[in-house]
Amino acid sequence: MPGRLLETPFDGPLAERLAAPPAEGLNLFWLGQAGFVIDIAGRRIVIDPYLSDSLGEKYRGTPREHIRMMPPPIEPGAIAHIDLVCCTHAHTDHMDPGTLPALLAANPTAKLLAPRAMREQAIQRSGGAEARLVLVDAGEAIDLGRGLSVTATRAAHETLETDAEGHHRFLGYCFGTNDLALWHSGDCIPFDGLVAEVRKLKPQVALLPVNGRQPELSLNGVPGNFTLVEAVDVARAIRAETLVAHHYGLFDFNTIDPSEIDGMASGERALQVMRAREAIAFQWPPT
Repeated sequence: MPGRLLETPFDGPLAERLAAPPAEGLNLFWLGQAGFVIDIAGRRIVIDPYLSDSLGEKYRGTPREHIRMMPPPIEPGAIAHIDLVCCTHAHTDHMDPGTLPALLAANPTAKLLAPRAMREQAIQRSGGAEARLVLVDAGEAIDLGRGLSVTATRAAHETLETDAEGHHRFLGYCFGTNDLALWHSGDCIPFDGLVAEVRKLKPQVALLPVNGRQPELSLNGVPGNFTLVEAVDVARAIRAETLVAHHYGLFDFNTIDPSEIDGMASGERALQVMRAREAIAFQWPPT
């Protein structure tokens, strides 16, 4: 399906947009950091939502305070019609105990998808939603109905990590229909085999983190991600048509200047490069 994502700004709160059921086609709404609402094939999926100040409370008064640069664009309980909530791994800005319980309470039929290696963390962070938990490992696919499936891919949050049973601690997810696929890499850096693994899934749209990595952060327990250049290279290599850059603008010690993304976008021709932004609906195909 040829085409590119179309940015459509909207006025008013995000909650007004997400009170309505999901439409057909693809619509994306950024929640900040790596979080998105993905409306695809008439399903509403929320991935890696961080809509609280859990990390600000945890690190208050420490040398590296996690002070939000942007407020949450919506309250967790205000997102309606959710079919699936996905967490790529167990870091708090991706599996948030300040977000998941309210999100699931407001959507009692929604399932929670998480890495099999992170089962206990998912139960705890969700407020005990074990009966609603769907566990997955890299390479596994799940049928979501209406011709939509999700396939888990490996992710290296600086390194590939597995538990004692060999299940991957960090995952990405590719959501696909017969004519459209979207890949959210999770927190990830380049590693051998990544491109070949994802290229088979034929994603037209790639949601990739671009905050990079810094040795001083990595040595202090804050692993990094793709640099912007690496994200562009990966998107090209998997033959995606559009890259949506994210995982920036939340904490000042672990971000990049948005103008860098805009500059990269202006210089690209074959690949559409855009940055996740608030109060924007990203639509495919353009209408």
